[in-house]
Amino acid sequence: MNNLKLPADDQSCGWYETLPPQPASLTLEGTQQSDWLVIGGGFVGTAATRRLAELNPHQKVTLIDAQRIGHGTSGRNSGFVIDLPHKGDLEGPDIERKKKFITLNRAAIQYLEERVQQHGIDCQWSHAGKLQGAVSERGVKFLEHFQSLLKELDEPFEMLDRQALRPRVGTGYYQQALFTPGCTLMQPAALMRGMLAHMPANVTCYEETPVLKLERRNGRWIASTRHGEIQAAKVILGTNIFTEQLGYLKSRMLPIMTFASMTRPLSAAEFAAYGGGDDWGLTPADHAGTTLRMTQDRRLIVRNQYRFVPRYGSTAQQRQQIQAMHRQALIARYPMLKDLPFDYTWGGVCALSRNYTSFFGELEDGLFASCCHNGVGAARGTISGKLLAEMASGGDSQLQRFMQEVSGMPARLPPQPFLGVGVRARLKYAEWVSRSEV
Repeated sequence: MNNLKLPADDQSCGWYETLPPQPASLTLEGTQQSDWLVIGGGFVGTAATRRLAELNPHQKVTLIDAQRIGHGTSGRNSGFVIDLPHKGDLEGPDIERKKKFITLNRAAIQYLEERVQQHGIDCQWSHAGKLQGAVSERGVKFLEHFQSLLKELDEPFEMLDRQALRPRVGTGYYQQALFTPGCTLMQPAALMRGMLAHMPANVTCYEETPVLKLERRNGRWIASTRHGEIQAAKVILGTNIFTEQLGYLKSRMLPIMTFASMTRPLSAAEFAAYGGGDDWGLTPADHAGTTLRMTQDRRLIVRNQYRFVPRYGSTAQQRQQIQAMHRQALIARYPMLKDLPFDYTWGGVCALSRNYTSFFGELEDGLFASCCHNGVGAARGTISGKLLAEMASGGDSQLQRFMQEVSGMPARLPPQPFLGVGVRARLKYAEWVSRSEV
């Protein structure tokens, strides 16, 4: 237990830190009984908790998280809920498999939008779509490939040249961009907080209460914390990379941290000098490139840099060094904003697998999990959490079958130190070959 890796509260995430202060959290003390226990309050956990409570209105559902909801990885992404992923999910010859991924992602967007509208969650929810930008000829080739995949799937898109793109994003840095309309933008920490604030009445949530041990005794699952324990009949894990800390899927998920920096809001004069629109998001044609966001409150966000993080965290010194790299990327695109400061720089851990496969299903009797979403966690995590709750409650649906068909077992990773050496070398190589896109 002394070697247990737990989420670190570094107070560096701009999405979370710019929200209003919250009341004190409810922490667990003593022994508590519950019909259902959900560990982890990110996209998977909040969706699973809500659906369990809806399906089992006379039963007690408990959600527990090591941090405040919205402070973990689900509140640290760039705020895209993507329907058309441009990584491995759309590769390969199986058209029907690709369509299942898209159907699941769009079901997630619909589910979240219904919650946002039903409860009036203030999270900058927007049907802005997504730009995918290419800086060099290398990036243009990636765009051409993605365009061919979209044509194959009969999906709408718009290809923009430098001149057409500039008034949207305020820079002529990009040669080309491909626009797809189905992506939704949002403020992720605000969305997570809003999902928690409007849980059904039969939900109890304990925050800042890390689970230190999970075991099965006398037909019940026992989750031990620093000051108590929860006993439950069934458990859902929304713990992603931390799942292996509870004893499951060990050496099958690769912890990679991506980093972002957020500016203060642009002044009226700065926004006029910038000359683009507000409320847009751009991902790189080459996945090792730079992601950009202009938020509704006119903050610029720059995301690039990837690190292998076997301890699942970063130091203040590392973030300071990465912020300097983000500043270079910002000035390259917006020299007129060279004096615009970054207020926050943060990292978020995602779990990747060697075989680009996510896990969804039952690990043991009464223990369910969805994890290792390979960088597309907002959509995949949300819909898999909802469907996992339905599976655990005895339900069945076409979407549930789709999720089972596109999921599997993440491949086992090599042991240390070979893993660390290999991953770091591969990340350095990717950074070098993609340097023109950063």
